[in-house]
Amino acid sequence: MKPVWVFDLDNTLHDASPHIFPHINRSMTAYLQRYLHLDETAASNLRVRYWQRYGATLSGLMRHHGTDPEHFLWHTHQFPELERMVMREPRLRHVLRSLPGRKVVFSNAPINYAYAVLELLRVDTLFDDVMGVEHTRYRPKPDNFGFRRLLRKHHIRATQCVMVEDSLENLHAAKRLGMRTVWVNSSNRNSPSVDVKIADVMQLPDEIHRLL
Repeated sequence: MKPVWVFDLDNTLHDASPHIFPHINRSMTAYLQRYLHLDETAASNLRVRYWQRYGATLSGLMRHHGTDPEHFLWHTHQFPELERMVMREPRLRHVLRSLPGRKVVFSNAPINYAYAVLELLRVDTLFDDVMGVEHTRYRPKPDNFGFRRLLRKHHIRATQCVMVEDSLENLHAAKRLGMRTVWVNSSNRNSPSVDVKIADVMQLPDEIHRLL
């Protein structure tokens, strides 16, 4: 049976570190300053603390401040120059097409942003589905809710899936459910939750034999 490839988006299918993540971080810090009445340093520290504790700043804001997730995501994901910010790898389309089986994007980002990035990467037509944070009822990874919803939606078992992610915490959750895991990371670290480790998604076709 062919696998179902479950891909994270940012820092997995493209490099979000140079332009997109700094922009989102600034936008989130500004949001916390404005709506929680914090200075810049306190807002930035709180943003990071919630991200480290819950896997997403939004989760902490909803839990502790009753933040409206739609309001937060709209204000923090405005990208007037997104085309200039996305780092497109021309070989990505070829790499994805070489993988046997269905492909799904599962991101903690809002769905409109995810579709826009995939279109700019010129791989949007290669995926059977794109799940954004809205589809998890705003319970982002590593919460199990989104994973289980993905499995139910596509009528598949976790053991059929290969999760490709840059976040080790999210891979822990995937592994506990029974998914095979690929960690996109260039450090020297490793983990029992990781079946295959690659520095870049371009290396994925070379590791298929270790996953299937």
